[in-house]
Amino acid sequence: MKVIVAKNAGFCFGVTRAVDCVYDEVKKNTDLPVYTYGPIIHNEIVVEDLAKRGVRVIEEGEDVSKLPKGIVILRSHGVSEAVYQSMIDSGHQVIDATCPFVKKIHRIVSEKSAAGEKVIIAGNPDHPEVAAVLGWCKTPGAVVETPEDLEKVMKNVKNGATLVAQTTFNHNKFENLVAFAKEMRYNINVVNTICNATKVRQLEACEVAAQVDCMLVIGGKHSSNTQKLYEICKNVCAKTYYLQTVADIDPNWFDGAACVGITAGASTPNNIIEEVQTHVRNEL
Repeated sequence: MKVIVAKNAGFCFGVTRAVDCVYDEVKKNTDLPVYTYGPIIHNEIVVEDLAKRGVRVIEEGEDVSKLPKGIVILRSHGVSEAVYQSMIDSGHQVIDATCPFVKKIHRIVSEKSAAGEKVIIAGNPDHPEVAAVLGWCKTPGAVVETPEDLEKVMKNVKNGATLVAQTTFNHNKFENLVAFAKEMRYNINVVNTICNATKVRQLEACEVAAQVDCMLVIGGKHSSNTQKLYEICKNVCAKTYYLQTVADIDPNWFDGAACVGITAGASTPNNIIEEVQTHVRNEL
């Protein structure tokens, strides 16, 4: 069976940086406990491995002042300004592993909202990155996913607006929002903050899916960018399947397939991608 693996599958820069940061602190073997504010990435396997090494996840809203003093690592998704300050004031050692591309969005929305503009974020309102971005706005921001959402928000905008995007937002959907804003002649400043690695990953996944009979998308079940990859591939290849590990593979997926494509979200370790690739090549 022929297998095509996307070249840009797996850990992105920001995720690699954050995960390496946690493992580096664990390896230092100090007496201080190591915490992450929320799961360091949306991959259950990585989070479970870190837990076995003693890393404790701080849940949202948890009172960190009651925890034994240790090292708190802020995840790549970022945190709100209020949470960031509370971590600094907590007495713990704080390591900010927020992705630099996400930090850039924080600066933009902080400046634009302070200047009186309405901040609009193209993204998933339930995603921690989006919640964090909203937390850096000086005035209430808005989250949109569709042109209809944008139209509702713009009805109440008087002093202009700035549109940014969740770093892992679907590139095509963002372009549709921008085209709609131009068509409606909105007074809106567009800043495309989708990570270039996300754009490349999505375009490549689409290209691979168009060449194969069956497409596998690997990633954590809570990974937003993996879910978007799945949606993109499913629109091109009907036999597209979402899995977390090789154990999730169903041999029936490949009935009649001569060529299989593989891609993976930004929170998927390389070893899992390699295991899936090897299984498909050698055992099916």
